[in-house]
Amino acid sequence: MTEDGDQPRGKTASPGSNVNAVLDPALLNRMTDGFHAYDDEWNTTYLNERARRIVSEAAGEDLATEDIVGRNIWEVVPEAVGTDIYERYHEAVETQEPLEFETYYEPLGLWLEVRAFPSDSGLSVLYRDMTDEKRRMRELREREETLHAITEAIADTDCSFEERVSRLLEIGAGMLDTEYGTLSRIRDDRYVFEVVYAPDDSVAAGDEVDLSATNCERVVVTEESLALSDVGEDPDLSERAGYTDWGVSCYLGAPVRVNGSVYGTFCFYDREPRTEPFADWQVTIVELMAEWVSSALERQVVEEDLRRQNDRLEEFAAIVSHDLRNPLAVAKGQTELAAAEHDSEHLEKAARAHERMDRIISDVLTMARSGGAVEDPEPVDLSTAAPEAWATVDTAEATLDASDAPTVTADESRLLQLLENLFRNAVEHGGADVHVVVEPIPGGFAVADDGPGIPPEDREEAFEHGFSTREDGTGFGLSIVRTIAEAHGWSVSLTESESGGARFEFVDAD
Repeated sequence: MTEDGDQPRGKTASPGSNVNAVLDPALLNRMTDGFHAYDDEWNTTYLNERARRIVSEAAGEDLATEDIVGRNIWEVVPEAVGTDIYERYHEAVETQEPLEFETYYEPLGLWLEVRAFPSDSGLSVLYRDMTDEKRRMRELREREETLHAITEAIADTDCSFEERVSRLLEIGAGMLDTEYGTLSRIRDDRYVFEVVYAPDDSVAAGDEVDLSATNCERVVVTEESLALSDVGEDPDLSERAGYTDWGVSCYLGAPVRVNGSVYGTFCFYDREPRTEPFADWQVTIVELMAEWVSSALERQVVEEDLRRQNDRLEEFAAIVSHDLRNPLAVAKGQTELAAAEHDSEHLEKAARAHERMDRIISDVLTMARSGGAVEDPEPVDLSTAAPEAWATVDTAEATLDASDAPTVTADESRLLQLLENLFRNAVEHGGADVHVVVEPIPGGFAVADDGPGIPPEDREEAFEHGFSTREDGTGFGLSIVRTIAEAHGWSVSLTESESGGARFEFVDAD
């Protein structure tokens, strides 16, 4: 009976007694894996250098090979009794079946990959230290989880910008194991906390401090990321209030840029120094989050500029509609009264001029009200929309074929304006009997006619304000077409149709 109560199996000869005769000990000692052989009473018969070091660590003392060979392993390392290794070794001996398993040996904090080979005379074991590999796998999993959480936070359009930034700060603080995270804005020499993640109310959004008291000043001046595991080791920053008064002991921050200038910083900090430096991948993720914040802020600036521009356009449209059309209506009325009393060529010219002014005003209003980006597009069937737009245009004997027209995602009202202008252009330049086709193309749709077309040298200029080949044309028709297309995110190009007429292609329409 062995000391631990197991009945010895088979012969008393040691399975490791002939190891030296079979394998060169020098070769075994060069192995990075541990090799350990036991007899049927759990006495060590052989172990290589790697196994000796692991057993010594487990025993808590530096043991020589001769201190281990010949002794019961459970006496050498009593802390191993009852562990997973103990249970699995005994299972292999009892079943006489080889075992391969991974296990965590808690006393040493080691992950081991173990292969146990039993025999009637004992057990031979190969084990590989997987601790570093497990750590790398854990880090990769944590990075993947962090990136997934960041992606979800950024993609959540139901949340406001501030809410998404707050979520990013929370994710970053968890990744870095810091207490605080902030998005700041620099105003002159002041540091303004715009969004804050904190465990307490020591700092809140809207608070301001002197920029010179912070670590962020260096980020702003250098326009580069700054990573400090121990602020106290920096001779400059350790003298600032951020360290001496507020206790900021470790710091990682990246610049936030808007339109090429530093807006502020995206940073994390803690009141305890770190024992290890920030990892390169952690710095990279913080920089990526700062880049997203920069892009989002730039979009806000662009959207605000567009809102102001649209407000000015609406104001302009109101002026055009009221302040120009009213006196024009009076002029038209007076001209008609004068024409009724006097038959004059001059009055006819004045009436035609008034009509042209009225068309110009209508086109300018359309331009002003069609340039804003389409915000809520919906599927529109062009085979239905095209005839509807055709019916609003004086098409004389012209014909339309939209039977194969596709469905596009658009603002229906503005799409009808686009089609009306194209159809009017086709009739005015192609003749009363022109034939127009609306058809699908890869990535969009096309509108083509069999008129005389537009010369290649004039095709780019055709979309400019004021371009017209007719004396009574306003020159706004195709400009309006391009404006509406761009508002949808489409590109428009002018080519020649199969019959030699004009062909307008709109790409990136869904």
